[in-house]
Amino acid sequence: MATIYDILRRPLVTEKSNYQNNRLHQYVFEVDPRVNRTQVKEAVEELFDVTVLRVNIINVPAKRTRRARSRRMAVRKPGYKKAVVTLAPEDRIAIFEGVE
Repeated sequence: MATIYDILRRPLVTEKSNYQNNRLHQYVFEVDPRVNRTQVKEAVEELFDVTVLRVNIINVPAKRTRRARSRRMAVRKPGYKKAVVTLAPEDRIAIFEGVE
């Protein structure tokens, strides 16, 4: 497998993930499709210097949508893998702070 910087692709910031950050100490990341829970846990602990209690992995399926001005033009959005990382109550990840 590649480095820890390749495991975590980007943080996912939505209304639901903001609620999870503030109330449940959970952070959501898009991850490489080939990784498992232990690799995600090690990457988060090493990058952000926090204690990870639990990691849930979700495969988000691909979706078909249509372009705004054309009914016939179908577009396929690719699927991806996301990880919901639960931290210890005293830990925080700074990149998510201040996002409301």
